[in-house]
Amino acid sequence: MDIVYFDLETQRTANDVGGWDKKHEMGMSLGVTYSSKDQTYEIFGEDRAEQLIRRLQRADLIVGFNHVRFDYDVLMAYTILDLRENLVSLDLLQEVERIAGHRLKLEDIAQATLGVGKTADGLDAIRWWREGKILEIAKYCCFDVKVTRLVHEFGAANKKIYFNDRFGRRNSLDVDWRL
Repeated sequence: MDIVYFDLETQRTANDVGGWDKKHEMGMSLGVTYSSKDQTYEIFGEDRAEQLIRRLQRADLIVGFNHVRFDYDVLMAYTILDLRENLVSLDLLQEVERIAGHRLKLEDIAQATLGVGKTADGLDAIRWWREGKILEIAKYCCFDVKVTRLVHEFGAANKKIYFNDRFGRRNSLDVDWRL
């Protein structure tokens, strides 16, 4: 089974394009995948968006964090396909929201579950894009993909993940993410 972990960063913010309903206008700066079958990362620039979509189509399962409601909307600017309908996906944010009854940040889950957090945030990636710091975006996006993979693997193996609530308390969530 080839599980492909996926994340992308954008060129523009929601404010830049006139709102969250225009994600398709944000433009992809970089997309990153990690294949469980090949055990390799692959980095895709905007000029390789079609190759990224083909890579996702070959996956048995795509795992991400908010990729169904965000990353796919950005990526659909580069294809006629409705990626939500054409790809088999496990969106960890959607799963966590369904179980917990509210949204949680990947940072809060990663810190409590793995003891490691994110290295930056999406606004940093947009600033780096504007400054031409593509390598910084690639490192950040690869690390986010790795954190997402490790959270997913931990949840699959232990049938639970942890998160820090807004008061800094560690809580657990039961999950069913069997591989």
